[in-house]
Amino acid sequence: MPATASAADPRARAVLVAVDLQVDFLPGGRLAVPGGHEVVPLANAVAQGFRNVVLTQDWHPADHVSFASSHAGRAPFDEIDLPYGRQILWPDHCVQDTDGARLSAVLDIPHAQLIIRKGHHRAIDSYSTFYEADRTTPTGLSGYLRDRHIDTVYLIGLATDFCVSWSAVDAARHGFTTYVLEDACRALDVDGSLAKAHADMAAAGVRRIRTADVMD
Repeated sequence: MPATASAADPRARAVLVAVDLQVDFLPGGRLAVPGGHEVVPLANAVAQGFRNVVLTQDWHPADHVSFASSHAGRAPFDEIDLPYGRQILWPDHCVQDTDGARLSAVLDIPHAQLIIRKGHHRAIDSYSTFYEADRTTPTGLSGYLRDRHIDTVYLIGLATDFCVSWSAVDAARHGFTTYVLEDACRALDVDGSLAKAHADMAAAGVRRIRTADVMD
């Protein structure tokens, strides 16, 4: 059973955000993260210790600007400049209402209260669960957490060097005490992206810990 807590208990002010545990990011998916399947059972176990859980879900239109297929002559992992900045082009993935966009069938967190869908604006990519990639369009997650008097954010999921790290940096900049549970994340590591993610998180004050540090 998930942990219960009184309003005075610090656990009542913490949230676990499980990032993008979706079919397309798991083995056999269109943008599989190496070892991504190992995260799902860890997520199920860790979530039992949290009263508050949020899930996130990439949810792209079929012609999304971040897809290489939307740009003639471009291939996955090419980079281009877009109005909001530099953009890595990805294989088509997590297209709205497709099997690849669905949360893993093995994910078992029935007490999760909210699913944040991101990347649904055709012309803007979205790694962070707090903002689209233009850094100004909010998902609404920050307000939701504030309204619930949450002050501490724990993050797990896929991928460490993109959606997890961008979310962690934004959480810290919003004033939340922020932790990334490293062993419950996996990375793509595209051209040094993991090292950059680690540096960005450190600069923002994000703390990298292990699941054993939060499980009873």
